[in-house]
Amino acid sequence: MSEPQAKPKKRPRHLMDPANPHREVVRSTGAGAMSLEPVQKWVLSVLAATTIAHMAGGLVIAAMYVDDTRTDAQIGLNVLAAAFGLLTVAVFRAIHQMPLVSAWLLLGLLPGILGLYLTL
Repeated sequence: MSEPQAKPKKRPRHLMDPANPHREVVRSTGAGAMSLEPVQKWVLSVLAATTIAHMAGGLVIAAMYVDDTRTDAQIGLNVLAAAFGLLTVAVFRAIHQMPLVSAWLLLGLLPGILGLYLTL
Protein backbone atom coordinates (compact mmCIF):
# COMPACT_ATOMS: atom_id res chain seq x y z
CA MET A 1 0.00 0.00 0.00
CA SER A 2 1.18 3.45 -0.78
CA GLU A 3 0.73 6.31 1.58
CA PRO A 4 -1.37 9.23 0.44
CA GLN A 5 0.84 12.20 -0.34
CA ALA A 6 0.29 15.14 1.93
CA LYS A 7 -0.63 18.37 0.22
CA PRO A 8 1.87 21.16 0.82
CA LYS A 9 0.60 23.52 3.43
CA LYS A 10 -0.41 26.81 1.87
CA ARG A 11 1.42 29.73 3.42
CA PRO A 12 -0.59 32.86 4.29
CA ARG A 13 0.02 35.69 1.81
CA HIS A 14 1.40 38.12 4.37
CA LEU A 15 4.33 35.81 5.19
CA MET A 16 7.51 35.64 3.14
CA ASP A 17 8.16 32.52 1.09
CA PRO A 18 11.75 31.38 1.79
CA ALA A 19 11.96 29.89 -1.70
CA ASN A 20 10.89 33.19 -3.29
CA PRO A 21 11.89 36.11 -1.01
CA HIS A 22 10.81 38.93 -3.38
CA ARG A 23 7.42 40.38 -2.71
CA GLU A 24 5.25 41.76 -5.46
CA VAL A 25 4.39 45.42 -5.14
CA VAL A 26 1.11 46.44 -6.68
CA ARG A 27 0.60 50.14 -7.28
CA SER A 28 -2.85 51.55 -7.42
CA THR A 29 -3.45 53.53 -10.57
CA GLY A 30 -6.88 54.70 -9.55
CA ALA A 31 -7.82 58.05 -8.12
CA GLY A 32 -7.15 56.87 -4.55
CA ALA A 33 -3.45 56.78 -3.76
CA MET A 34 -0.77 58.96 -5.36
CA SER A 35 2.03 57.24 -7.19
CA LEU A 36 5.56 57.56 -5.90
CA GLU A 37 6.86 60.26 -8.27
CA PRO A 38 4.47 63.10 -7.30
CA VAL A 39 5.02 62.38 -3.62
CA GLN A 40 8.78 62.54 -4.11
CA LYS A 41 8.43 65.85 -5.96
CA TRP A 42 6.34 67.36 -3.18
CA VAL A 43 8.67 66.16 -0.42
CA LEU A 44 11.75 67.41 -2.27
CA SER A 45 10.23 70.78 -3.13
CA VAL A 46 8.97 71.41 0.41
CA LEU A 47 12.35 70.46 1.91
CA ALA A 48 14.24 72.64 -0.57
CA ALA A 49 11.88 75.58 -0.12
CA THR A 50 11.97 75.49 3.69
CA THR A 51 15.76 75.15 3.73
CA ILE A 52 16.33 78.08 1.38
CA ALA A 53 13.63 80.17 3.08
CA HIS A 54 15.36 79.64 6.43
CA MET A 55 18.56 80.94 4.85
CA ALA A 56 16.70 84.05 3.66
CA GLY A 57 15.20 84.52 7.12
CA GLY A 58 18.62 84.16 8.70
CA LEU A 59 19.98 86.90 6.47
CA VAL A 60 17.14 89.20 7.55
CA ILE A 61 17.88 88.45 11.21
CA ALA A 62 21.59 89.09 10.59
CA ALA A 63 20.72 92.45 9.03
CA MET A 64 18.75 93.34 12.16
CA TYR A 65 21.81 92.75 14.36
CA VAL A 66 24.25 94.73 12.21
CA ASP A 67 25.29 98.07 13.69
CA ASP A 68 22.90 100.87 12.71
CA THR A 69 25.77 102.92 11.29
CA ARG A 70 26.35 100.20 8.65
CA THR A 71 23.28 100.85 6.52
CA ASP A 72 25.11 99.50 3.47
CA ALA A 73 25.56 96.12 5.16
CA GLN A 74 21.91 96.03 6.22
CA ILE A 75 20.73 96.77 2.69
CA GLY A 76 23.18 94.23 1.24
CA LEU A 77 21.98 91.46 3.55
CA ASN A 78 18.36 92.25 2.74
CA VAL A 79 19.10 92.19 -1.00
CA LEU A 80 20.68 88.77 -0.50
CA ALA A 81 17.59 87.68 1.45
CA ALA A 82 15.41 88.77 -1.48
CA ALA A 83 17.67 86.85 -3.88
CA PHE A 84 17.36 83.71 -1.76
CA GLY A 85 13.60 84.23 -1.64
CA LEU A 86 13.50 84.37 -5.44
CA LEU A 87 15.65 81.24 -5.54
CA THR A 88 13.19 79.50 -3.20
CA VAL A 89 10.25 80.10 -5.53
CA ALA A 90 12.30 79.23 -8.63
CA VAL A 91 13.51 75.92 -7.15
CA PHE A 92 9.98 74.98 -6.10
CA ARG A 93 8.67 75.67 -9.61
CA ALA A 94 11.60 73.90 -11.27
CA ILE A 95 11.08 70.72 -9.25
CA HIS A 96 7.43 70.65 -10.32
CA GLN A 97 8.50 71.35 -13.94
CA MET A 98 6.58 74.61 -14.18
CA PRO A 99 7.76 77.73 -16.02
CA LEU A 100 10.19 79.60 -13.78
CA VAL A 101 9.08 83.10 -14.74
CA SER A 102 5.67 83.82 -13.29
CA ALA A 103 3.90 86.15 -10.91
CA TRP A 104 4.81 83.78 -8.06
CA LEU A 105 8.37 85.12 -8.20
CA LEU A 106 7.08 88.29 -6.54
CA LEU A 107 6.49 86.17 -3.44
CA GLY A 108 10.24 85.58 -3.34
CA LEU A 109 10.87 89.28 -2.78
CA LEU A 110 8.98 89.17 0.51
CA PRO A 111 11.97 88.35 2.79
CA GLY A 112 13.97 91.28 1.40
CA ILE A 113 11.08 93.73 1.64
CA LEU A 114 10.24 92.61 5.17
CA GLY A 115 13.90 92.86 6.13
CA LEU A 116 14.18 96.39 4.79
CA TYR A 117 11.07 97.36 6.73
CA LEU A 118 12.48 95.91 9.96
CA THR A 119 16.01 97.29 9.64
CA LEU A 120 15.57 100.76 8.14
